[in-house]
Amino acid sequence: MSDSLVVCDVDETLMAKLKKFRFRKETSNAAIIMKIDKDKQLVIIEEEYEDISPDDLRSELPERQPRFLVYSYKYNHSDGRVSYPLCFIFSSPVGCKPEQQMMYAGSKNRLVQAAELTKVFEIRNTDDLTEDWLKEKLSFFG
Repeated sequence: MSDSLVVCDVDETLMAKLKKFRFRKETSNAAIIMKIDKDKQLVIIEEEYEDISPDDLRSELPERQPRFLVYSYKYNHSDGRVSYPLCFIFSSPVGCKPEQQMMYAGSKNRLVQAAELTKVFEIRNTDDLTEDWLKEKLSFFG
């Protein structure tokens, strides 16, 4: 097999940003969208958003390119508690270039481990990223 799986490193600036993001005090939804710099083989920040709904976030994702997202979401539990889970979402739309998909897929676990995230989800179509979808995914964590 000549196509070896490329695993990209995580940019230092991004690591610092993710650490800070994890301990943020704000109670609004926020997101960091990350992409791979193919030439440097590095996961980098593409965009940051404050106070962004899942619907608005969905519209920021490219329809034909993979992206990684870390999303801090205000989650209202059925028993009245409120939590702010950090969700890692891997957007890997159908129709991406195979080498691009492989590069993202190969780098996903390193990024998840580096950012110490436990709520890891994947979407194959950007339209799937809805508030209902997110709530359903988070309901499994209690």
